[in-house]
Amino acid sequence: MTARSTALLTDRYELTMLDAALRDGTAERRCVFELFGRRLPGARRFGVVAGTGRLLGLLADFRFGDAELRYLRDEKVVDAATLAFLEGYRFTGSMTGYREGELYFPGSPILTVEGTFAEAVILETIALSILNHDSAVATAAARMSIAAGDRPLAEMGSRRAGEDSAVAAARACYIAGFGATSNLEAGRRWGVPTMGTAAHAWTLLHDTEEDAFRSQVEALGVGTTLLVDTYDIAQGVETAIRVAGTGLGGVRIDSGDLPTVAAQVREQLDALGATGTKITVTSDLDEFAIAALAASPVDAYGVGTSVVTGSGTPTAGMVYKLVARQDAAGGWVGVAKASVDKNSKGGRKAAFRTLDAGTATSELISVADGFEQLETALSHPDARALHVPLVVDGEVDPAFVGTVGVDAARAHHARVREELPVTALALSRSDPAIPTVYVEQ
Repeated sequence: MTARSTALLTDRYELTMLDAALRDGTAERRCVFELFGRRLPGARRFGVVAGTGRLLGLLADFRFGDAELRYLRDEKVVDAATLAFLEGYRFTGSMTGYREGELYFPGSPILTVEGTFAEAVILETIALSILNHDSAVATAAARMSIAAGDRPLAEMGSRRAGEDSAVAAARACYIAGFGATSNLEAGRRWGVPTMGTAAHAWTLLHDTEEDAFRSQVEALGVGTTLLVDTYDIAQGVETAIRVAGTGLGGVRIDSGDLPTVAAQVREQLDALGATGTKITVTSDLDEFAIAALAASPVDAYGVGTSVVTGSGTPTAGMVYKLVARQDAAGGWVGVAKASVDKNSKGGRKAAFRTLDAGTATSELISVADGFEQLETALSHPDARALHVPLVVDGEVDPAFVGTVGVDAARAHHARVREELPVTALALSRSDPAIPTVYVEQ
């Protein structure tokens, strides 16, 4: 039993399906589940895969210990035979999927889970809760990163999210282009660089703004950033330079009409001789506000509420569906939901990104109805294969977990974002930047 089980991060119907499948003999049928999004929420032009490394890391803790089994027994969720099965549960199947940091589009088979029905079906909720949240945050963060251009971004939205979600959001932002976070646990757990100096409470604590600035400079050095808008911004800037000198690292503005205020502060700093002092703005920014500041003398952005809540799109809207299974005779068949507006595409899939001179032109999905060998990149020389093995026979590839996995995902995202066509960089609502094309094997 591990110290922290993730097994009950599960919807009840997954265990009641398992219970019934063990009774009727279908629990051991080999199955293929697929996690994908039918559309891009918010009419965005691309999505960013995030959370894969977290899911793989938590897979090891997906164990039913005494406390979990006791709860299920006391609540009569499943019968004794199912409890016995869960006591020895270990995922021994395989997962393939898009690398974390990869771009995705409608229908992209982001994660494929292969195993028995019994071991694969109960992973639905944890897989979706992680990837839906983290991908929504990463997609918003990527749009903000594009809007910011070369100017650095810091995530500072922990106070606007649940405590665990805040850590996950900081991780997702870093993968998608942010350079730092205010969240110390994200720094400890995932290696995300941390930043932060002082809030308005620091200034209000002291008898004067000058006392607050002088104390901060003495503690952190002249390279620190002073928050200048607690009272009067112009007076705050003048006091900051008088206290720290023209070598002051930066000033932060957290209120006002930012384009106007930033221009005024830059003019004042230059007039005082502080031409190297940077301006950071942090007032309720989203990708649109950041884009509106492109022509302003702003050096860095701090983003909170908007990015950790997906900038209006708090979930990626992904689903986890059975797409292929063995029949009673042991043969493989593709299966799919046919409901109006919620239909899915049956069969195992291989995914490729077609490219023209390095620019993405389509999401190419090759579909195999049975269990024949899936197509490889050799079949599509003008494309990049998107699937990589993540878990093989229950063993997680360590390259995708921990801080190593975060760094790899961040680097991968930076590379693949260069493949986006120019139209994908616009922030307005539109169709996906590239079409999704299905081909039957």
